[in-house]
Formats: sequence, C-alpha cells, structure tokens
Amino acid sequence: THQILEDIGLMKMLPGMTVINTCDYNQTKAATVAIAEYDGPVYLRFGRPVVPIFTDPDQKFEIGKAWMVNEGADVSIFATGHLVWQAILAGEILAEQGIDAEIINIHTIKPLDEEAILKSVAKTGCVVTAEEHNRLGGLGDSVAQVLAVHNPSPQEYVAVNDSFGESGTPEQLMTKYGLDAEHIVAAVKKVIERKNKKG
Repeated sequence: THQILEDIGLMKMLPGMTVINTCDYNQTKAATVAIAEYDGPVYLRFGRPVVPIFTDPDQKFEIGKAWMVNEGADVSIFATGHLVWQAILAGEILAEQGIDAEIINIHTIKPLDEEAILKSVAKTGCVVTAEEHNRLGGLGDSVAQVLAVHNPSPQEYVAVNDSFGESGTPEQLMTKYGLDAEHIVAAVKKVIERKNKKG
C-alpha cells in the first residue's frame, strides 16, 4: 500500500513467510525469477523512489544470502532496500574521514543471513542498520535479536521512529525521516564512539 512503513514487521511475523526487500531494478528482476522457482509464500517489497541501478544485470539472486557490498573493519552497516544506495554513499563519505565501513545488503529479511551478520560484527564490533521502515519490527529488530543471543554489540538505527507514512515525494519523505547518507554517517560515528567507550 501507499507509504507503508510497517509491512516488513507485519509480514515477517507470519509463520513460514519469506520477506525480501531489494535495492534496485536489477536485483528486483533477479529476485522475481528466484521467487518463481521457490516453494513457499514470499513477500517481495519494492517502492517508488528512483534509485541508481548499481547491481549486476545478470546476477543470481540467492534467497536468504546477504550480499557483501564493501568489506571494512571499523563498523558494519546492514542496509536493505533503497537504503543500500544511501549506505554506499555514506561509505564513501566515511572513507574520506578515515572510517572503514563494511556494507552488507540484507535483501532477505526472513530468513535472515545470521552467519553473514555475526561474521561481520565479530570483525567490526559495532553495527548500524538502515531501512525505509518503522524502527519497530524491521531489519534493525531482526539484527538486534541475533546479536542479543550470539554477540551483544553497540547498534544504532537509521529508520522511521514510530510514525505513520505521509504524503510527499519520495525524496522529501526520505529527507524528513532522516533516511539518507548523512544520517547513516552520523549513526556510524555515534556507534563507533559507543564501541570505543565499551572497549
């Protein structure tokens, strides 16, 4: 539906449901092919914003397998959907400031690639999750559950803070809710500060 920010949470709570949130046209096309061959219910989420097409047109989409966008050592940025591109932009800004960000595209929120998350956080020691969704019930919650059980670590969220969606252009709304590279950069700095205090 229009401007929904609760759908990931609603759908991932359904037993046996697979939840996919792709980052660009090419990945959406590849995911659609994979879903057609998949046995079971799948929710594929995609939205209206025009985002750059930056993934391989001939990619093979693996349901439940995260995609490493950029390896890094200082912080893990787990992004989904339209926020993957913003995470890439944030990574470029952070690199100029001497911060080495690992960026991972979590295109499948359920089942979650726990192995990829834990491997990354074991290396970096801190996490930022980025999503175009309510902070409650989305990707950030799923990642936090994994970390709480296996490797409690400082985590910051770039998401909508318990609000309904509103009318406006996608760009206006992304800016209003802080779903952009600038806010990802700020969250990274905050979480690294927390990590350093902890360590």
